[in-house]
Amino acid sequence: MRSFQIAIPDDVIDDLRARLARTRLLPDSPRRPEAGLSAEYLRALVDSWADFDWRARERSLNENPQYLADVDGTDIHFVHLPSDRPEAPVLLVMHGWPHTFALQLEFARLLPDFHVVVPSLPGFGFSAPFDGTLTERVMAELMHTLMTDVLGYQHYLTYGEDVTANVSDLIAASHPEAVQGILATHAHFGTSEERDALEEPEARAFFDALAARGGPHGAYGHIQATRPDTLAVGLNDSPAGLLAWLTEKLVEWSDTPTAQPELVERRISRDRILTEATIYWATQSIATSFRPYFDGGGDERIPPVEVPAAVAIQTHEHDYPESVARAYYRDLRSFDRMPEGGHFAVAEVPQAMAERMRAFARGLGLLAV
Repeated sequence: MRSFQIAIPDDVIDDLRARLARTRLLPDSPRRPEAGLSAEYLRALVDSWADFDWRARERSLNENPQYLADVDGTDIHFVHLPSDRPEAPVLLVMHGWPHTFALQLEFARLLPDFHVVVPSLPGFGFSAPFDGTLTERVMAELMHTLMTDVLGYQHYLTYGEDVTANVSDLIAASHPEAVQGILATHAHFGTSEERDALEEPEARAFFDALAARGGPHGAYGHIQATRPDTLAVGLNDSPAGLLAWLTEKLVEWSDTPTAQPELVERRISRDRILTEATIYWATQSIATSFRPYFDGGGDERIPPVEVPAAVAIQTHEHDYPESVARAYYRDLRSFDRMPEGGHFAVAEVPQAMAERMRAFARGLGLLAV
């Protein structure tokens, strides 16, 4: 394990600004406001990115202790925020797509009474790509090895979003001897076969509605799973294209109205949006960030989770049936529906999520009441 500091070369930043200055933007498609990120908002973001003070942001990010570790042959980047209390509970916080580790840091820093580890997934940002098929099970084993073999933690709590929701479930299901509890805002969906076998009308209605939305709203995932390299050529060469591709999902999946895309900044500030884009751009990791989609493994049956669980349903999945959660999380300590916060819960409502994590840890006897 070795210390790491972000230091993007000047020529990379200069090239980025030069490309932004030459951006050719298109107008919105006529009569189709849902056809993608609005031209007006994208123009505002491009202009802001051209003036973005990356060095100030870089200094801020580097205030968080960062490391690189060889985890079973893959260099994994992570932030490690140890508590002043040696006996404090340990928490693994994972991002998904199109996050980076940076979007999870505000939440992590609100938990000084925990030892918090925030890794970059393989092929995301400053972590090296995995040399093989990057399934969810592979990611789960890499993250578990980081926590135990590299950092030496015998027990920890886990939290994941987006692609790492299943990774978090897998870690908890596969390593109950180490995982003390799991907090989930993306509760377990199960495989398509498992969903088809559900009999409760409430559960059938939820997953039928989810499947219906998956057609018009799932095109991004289809192309990332089938033609990732072709798509990545354009996004790796055009900062405006990359920014549009990333920000569209921040807008669409956060707890904000998509008809007013700029309102995403009520949850995720412009500086944070531009930080995400800069990390993807400077590390040229957009192609490797598609690997979890392309390599598959998302429809693998995951054993039930037997360790204590707290489920807080984010706003985009408010109809998720409690019966499904209780069938999968066998020691469910709490189930509720979040009043605020969408797909990127810990980035959107970090204070509320920090309070939720503390309450869960107190209930497990890991923090003083």
